[in-house]
Amino acid sequence: MASRKPKNPELAAAAGNLAEAAQHVRQAVNQKVDQIEAAVSAEIDKAKQAAKGKRGRAGRRFDAMLKKAEARLDKATRKARKSLQKAVRKADEKLEAAKKATGTRLGELGKAIAAPVKAPVKTAPAKKSAARNAPAGKAAVKASAATGRSA
Repeated sequence: MASRKPKNPELAAAAGNLAEAAQHVRQAVNQKVDQIEAAVSAEIDKAKQAAKGKRGRAGRRFDAMLKKAEARLDKATRKARKSLQKAVRKADEKLEAAKKATGTRLGELGKAIAAPVKAPVKTAPAKKSAARNAPAGKAAVKASAATGRSA
C-alpha cells in the first residue's frame, strides 16, 4: 500500500506538532508521576521510621516499666523473706524460752519424783491416806508460788 499524501500540508504539520506535544505531555506526566511516587515513598519511609522510633520508644518505656515491676517484686520478695525470717527467729526464741521453762519445771518435777523414790514409803491405814494427799497439795502450792502463779 502506498501512503497517502495529505492534501493540506498545514494540517499535516499541525498533526505532527500535536503528536510531538502529546509526547512531551506524556513525558511530563510520567515525570510528575515519578516525582509523586518518590515523594510518597519518602513519606512512607518517614512514617516507617517514625513508627519504628515510636515502637522503639514504646519498647524502651515497656522495658523501663518491666524493670520497675521486677524491682518492686524483688523488694517485696526480700521484705517477705526478711519478715518470715524474723517471725521464725521469734518463734525459735519463744520455743527456746518454753524449752528452758519446761526444762526447769521438768527438773523440779524430776527432783520431786526422785525424792520420794529415795525415801522408803510407809504403808499407812486408809484413814491417813487423805492426810498423805494433803502434803502433795502443799507441794503443788509451793511449786505454783515458785513460778509466780496462784493455785
